[in-house]
Amino acid sequence: MKEISCKLLVIGAGPGGYVCAIRAGQLGVDTVIVEAAKPGGTCLNVGCIPSKALIHAADEYAKIVEMAAGHDPLGISLSSPAVDLKKTMAWKDGIVGRLNTGVAGLLKKAKVKSIQGWAKFRDGQTVEVETETGTQIIRADTIVIATGSLPVELPFLPFGGKVISSTGALALKTVPDTLAVVGGGYIGLELGTAFAKLGTTVTIIEAQPHILPLYDSDLTKPVAKRLEALGVTVLTGAKAKGLSTNGDALLVQTADGTEQKIAADHVLVTVGRKPATEGWGLEEIDLDRFGAFIRVDDQCRTSMRGIYAIGDVTGEPMLAHRAMAQGEMVAELVAGNRRSWDKRVIPAVCFTDPELVSVGLSPDEAANTGAELKIGQFPFSANARAMTLQGETGFVRVVARADNHLVLGIQAVGSGVSELSAAFALAIEMSARLEDIAGTVHAHPTQSEGFQEAALKTLGHALHI
Repeated sequence: MKEISCKLLVIGAGPGGYVCAIRAGQLGVDTVIVEAAKPGGTCLNVGCIPSKALIHAADEYAKIVEMAAGHDPLGISLSSPAVDLKKTMAWKDGIVGRLNTGVAGLLKKAKVKSIQGWAKFRDGQTVEVETETGTQIIRADTIVIATGSLPVELPFLPFGGKVISSTGALALKTVPDTLAVVGGGYIGLELGTAFAKLGTTVTIIEAQPHILPLYDSDLTKPVAKRLEALGVTVLTGAKAKGLSTNGDALLVQTADGTEQKIAADHVLVTVGRKPATEGWGLEEIDLDRFGAFIRVDDQCRTSMRGIYAIGDVTGEPMLAHRAMAQGEMVAELVAGNRRSWDKRVIPAVCFTDPELVSVGLSPDEAANTGAELKIGQFPFSANARAMTLQGETGFVRVVARADNHLVLGIQAVGSGVSELSAAFALAIEMSARLEDIAGTVHAHPTQSEGFQEAALKTLGHALHI
C-alpha cells in the first residue's frame, strides 16, 4: 500500500470540497483532495447545473410551441416544432464536462493533489482510499469532510425501474408521455415544470397543503398559476402509497381520503435529501451528530480536533453556495488566518416558472422577532423591462424594521429574478436601510428597478405605482 502525508485532506470534491482545496492550495497549504466520481459533486454533475440546462432547453422549446400554435404576441410564427431529448442531454453533458475539466484544472493550478477513489477513515488522522491501482493511505494533520448528500428514498417506492430520483430524470433519453412527481418542493417543481414544457403530462403529489412549503403563499401563487396554465395537475394534501399491481400507475391517497391511480411512465421521487455519511468509515471516529447530520460549530469544527465538516453533511440549508462559503472559511483557518462564520443571510433560489428568491426573514419570520415592521411590495406589472420581456408576473417585496428602517428580508417572484439574489443578499449583509436602497440609482430599464421601487413603497412613496 502506498502512503502519503499532507497538511490538509479534503474528502469530497463537490462545491464545498473543491473550493476548500483550491483556496488552501492558493494559501500554500499542502493539500490532497479525494473524490470517488468526477469533480464538482452533485451540483455540477447531476444537480444544479444539468437541471438548469434542461430548464433552459424546455423554456426555449415551450416558446417555439407557442409560436407554432399562433399564440406568440410578438408576431413570430413557425411550424412543426420537435425536441430530440437525447441531443438535449448530450448538450447538457457537454456543459457538465467542460465544468468538470475546469474544476480539475483549477485544483491543479492551486497545486492540489487529486486522488480518485473511495475514502474511509482508519482514525482521526488517517484515511485509506481504494483506487484503481490499489489502496492509498493518506495521513493528514487536518481533514475536511465534504461528502454531500443523497436523494431520500421512500421504502414503498425504492429507486429502480420506473421509480427515479432527480439523477435519473436528468439522464432520460426520451421525453416521457406521463410523469408523476412525488414531492412539491423546489427539485420536483423545477424538473416537473421542465418536462411539462417538453410535452409530458405531469402530476405533482405534495403532502403539505400547498406546493413549495418553505415559501409563503404570496410567493408561490404565481408558480401555481403557471403550473395550471401548463396543464400540470397538482394534488396537495395527498400521499403517494406505491405502484399499482401491474406497475403502470402510482397509487395516491388524495386529501379527501380517496385512492387515485396516476398513470406514469416514470415516478420521480423528490421528497428531500439526506447527508452522505454511510461507507466513509465514520464509525471509526467519534463525531457528535444531530440526527443524521454531523454537528459543527460556527467555524465548521466537529467534535474531534483536526476534523472539519462542510456542506450538506452538516445540515440545512443544503445549498451549494453555503458549502462554498464554508469551504473557503475552513481553508483560511487551516492556513492560520482568523475567520468565523458571520454570514447574515444565505440566498435561496427556486428556478421554477416564474423564479423565486428569498433572502433573510419572511414577513411571518420577521413578525416573530417582536419588532414593528414596514413591508412594501412592487409588482413587475409596473416595470417597463419586465413588460418588454413578457415577464410582468410577480413582484419584489422588502421587509424592514419600522423604527430604524433596517432591512430584514427581501423576496421576489418573477421571470429571471434569480439574478437579483446577489443584490438582495448584499443589501442585508451590509446592514442596508430602506433609504440606502431607495437612494441607490438603479439603471433604467431593468428589472432591478423593482427592488428600488419596493424600498420606496415601504417608505410610503413609490414612484411608478
